[in-house]
Amino acid sequence: MYKFVPFIKYSVNGKVYESGKLNDEHYTLDYTADDSAVKCILHPKTEIELMEFRLTAIRKSSGSEVFFANGYQSWTTTREYSPDDTVNGYIPVAKISDFTKSLAGISGDYHFTNYGEKGRFHSFTYTYFRLGDKLELFGSLNERTGYTIFEVNYPENSFSVIKDVESAKVTGDYELVNVLRFEGGYDEVFDNYFGAMNLRKSKLEHLSGYTSWYNYFQKISEDIILRDLDGLDRAKDSVSVFQIDDGFESAVGDWLEIDEKKFPNGMKPIIDKIHEKGYLAGLWLAPFSAQKSSEIAKEHPDWLIKDNASGKPLLGCVAWGGAYTLDFYNPEAREYIRHFFDVVLNEWNVDLVKLDFLYSECMQPRDGKTRGQIMCEAMDFLRECVGDEKYILGCGVPLGPSFGVVDACRISCDVDLKYTGKYYNKLGVNREIPSARFAMNNSIFRRHLNRRVFCNDPDVFFLRDGNLKFNDEQKLLLAKINNLCGDVLFVSDNAGEYSDEKISLLKKFFKRSDAKILKAEYIGKDSLYIRYTENGGEKTLRFNIATGKSNVESLI
Repeated sequence: MYKFVPFIKYSVNGKVYESGKLNDEHYTLDYTADDSAVKCILHPKTEIELMEFRLTAIRKSSGSEVFFANGYQSWTTTREYSPDDTVNGYIPVAKISDFTKSLAGISGDYHFTNYGEKGRFHSFTYTYFRLGDKLELFGSLNERTGYTIFEVNYPENSFSVIKDVESAKVTGDYELVNVLRFEGGYDEVFDNYFGAMNLRKSKLEHLSGYTSWYNYFQKISEDIILRDLDGLDRAKDSVSVFQIDDGFESAVGDWLEIDEKKFPNGMKPIIDKIHEKGYLAGLWLAPFSAQKSSEIAKEHPDWLIKDNASGKPLLGCVAWGGAYTLDFYNPEAREYIRHFFDVVLNEWNVDLVKLDFLYSECMQPRDGKTRGQIMCEAMDFLRECVGDEKYILGCGVPLGPSFGVVDACRISCDVDLKYTGKYYNKLGVNREIPSARFAMNNSIFRRHLNRRVFCNDPDVFFLRDGNLKFNDEQKLLLAKINNLCGDVLFVSDNAGEYSDEKISLLKKFFKRSDAKILKAEYIGKDSLYIRYTENGGEKTLRFNIATGKSNVESLI
């Protein structure tokens, strides 16, 4: 059993206190720990504003052990690390000023967690230590009072359970930590952990089809969408969903103001044509985002989240020339969001909404609420808006608060149209940048979420030749990993241009896999292998994730 020692930092009437005691003049900590669980409840004796909380124990480990670090949100790099590894946050140039740091770290956790120290790693919501085939998993049952962050510091032989409680104002009993511990094989510990969470079950089991983003980006039109819809006809029996991505609206945030030049007949006739094909109709939205140039941002500045320091609207993302974030706690903003969901889902008759850039709602704590509490309540609000009969595909979202709420979820960053990545991939600007390499990495190391929590969306794969810098081997590798690790299988290609051979490959990769992954790990800086069973036989996929060189062709 671990012997955890508490540390709490808080303020009362503006005065800051720090303590390692279970009982103090302002609080009592009800702490229990055994081999199966760690729990801690705060009983304040007066109103307390929390600043930091952690439980820390001594933990010595073998040099061959690895630590699983679940990244902050969908896009954040997630993988196993050895004690000799170092995970960097910002690139050095980003540290020039507070402004450059805020831009580089806008979608991540860099401003409230630690990076850049050899052998020091952190993981959100759950983690595991793996030695060979044996895992020791720790998983939080409660992110509603704040994110649970597991941190290992190998040089100091320490392991901490941290609660991100910044700005929480507490007057009554407050659950700080509720963590379960499991030991066993890979599938065994994840079955036990997610089984104990008693999550709402997704009604989706598998999605395969089309999304418009990774060929045209915002340059879509009614003609392009209808052409690509017809282009899937030769693979129709393998397709279940057709999703229209960003570009239909006049500005992000003005969701019901359709770009009439691109879509002169509006959205409803296109949704009807998707249904005529027998597919679910999907639509991309960033429900909390309001582009700087949008009418909603100009007309309702009072609906926008304000920066705690400056009081000015808080930048929620750098896309589209910058976007602010609607404060869903604002009653009028809530009604606006409810209204456009009602039109999209009930008037246009969209079946699935892909909801993106959700992290922006909880970039900073506010109004006595922690980041985790805000994100959990925001996700509950979105589920309420969408209802139980329609589907949510989450994206750009911290994963813990999405558990039991979304039906499917992106578990990787965006892929890039160039396999080796653009200049910003080489710079390593942050851990959320688009990259085929990092997308495949995340698909592998978050594979345990698929079919246990939601349908994993590993992002798209490609079979087309144009508007792409992948060789054939790299295309097959990405498609194979997506099929092995996910159940949301998308292309953005115009399949009408495919040869018969590519149509056959498309059907193969769209099919729900019966594969069972036995083991997957790095065996060098860029070399990985995945050992799995499929169609009654055992196979091994070996590849260099940096170059895309692999034995994938022999496995298809």
